[in-house]
Amino acid sequence: MQRAFAAHLRAPDRCAPPPSIEDRRMGIYRDLIYNNIESFIAGGFPVLRSLFSDSDGAGGDERWHEMVRDFVYRHASRSPYFLQISEEFLHYLQHERGPRAGDPPFLLELAHYEWVELALDVSEAEMPSGLLQDGDVLERVPVVSPLVWSLSYAFPVHRIGPAYQPQEPPPTPTFLLVYRDRDDEVGFMEINAVTARLLQLAEGGESSGRRLLEKLAQEMPQGMQQSSGDELVEFGRQLLEKLLRLGVIAGLRH
Repeated sequence: MQRAFAAHLRAPDRCAPPPSIEDRRMGIYRDLIYNNIESFIAGGFPVLRSLFSDSDGAGGDERWHEMVRDFVYRHASRSPYFLQISEEFLHYLQHERGPRAGDPPFLLELAHYEWVELALDVSEAEMPSGLLQDGDVLERVPVVSPLVWSLSYAFPVHRIGPAYQPQEPPPTPTFLLVYRDRDDEVGFMEINAVTARLLQLAEGGESSGRRLLEKLAQEMPQGMQQSSGDELVEFGRQLLEKLLRLGVIAGLRH
């Protein structure tokens, strides 16, 4: 009885309800199950939701609801928590749904980008304590916050919306920094490959700001090393100070 009941709620059009239950009562459960799950997914992926709604109104929201209903039917969630429905939906898109006709080429990247905001918002990670919030960022060791994700996408996902839907990725990737600051607000910042690499080098939390910039300079093409030594140090100082103010750098230590 339970299996038949659950199968019908997952796929009302495919699986008949238990014959002993009045359809009016089954309808209450059908609506509650689907509407709750759909509302969480729509709230977690608002841009994706808007792209799967026909702008001319001819097809309404059929494509969106078809995708969500397929998720409810096909995906076996690993977590029972509503807050993790978005992660379950992302897993479904990445591993189970497969490409479909009419899907935008940036679908998976956009979905991941939108999921990151919720993931950081509810993350249980905390800023490390005992760090200095001011001081010389070059002489002290910058400690990157555990609430920071440095991301790279082929498409400029932070700009995508109903009015901008590129069909081909640009020549250079998009680097984005998503972080939760000291006030627990989630922020976004577009960065470049140099900043992304600097944060990667700083993740060990063992090198001073000056040493990090020296390592960065060693990795640059020979021509850039010769022409931009002092400029790189000054750029790095300003960048590290900015990241410290934002909470991307959790603090400094000796």
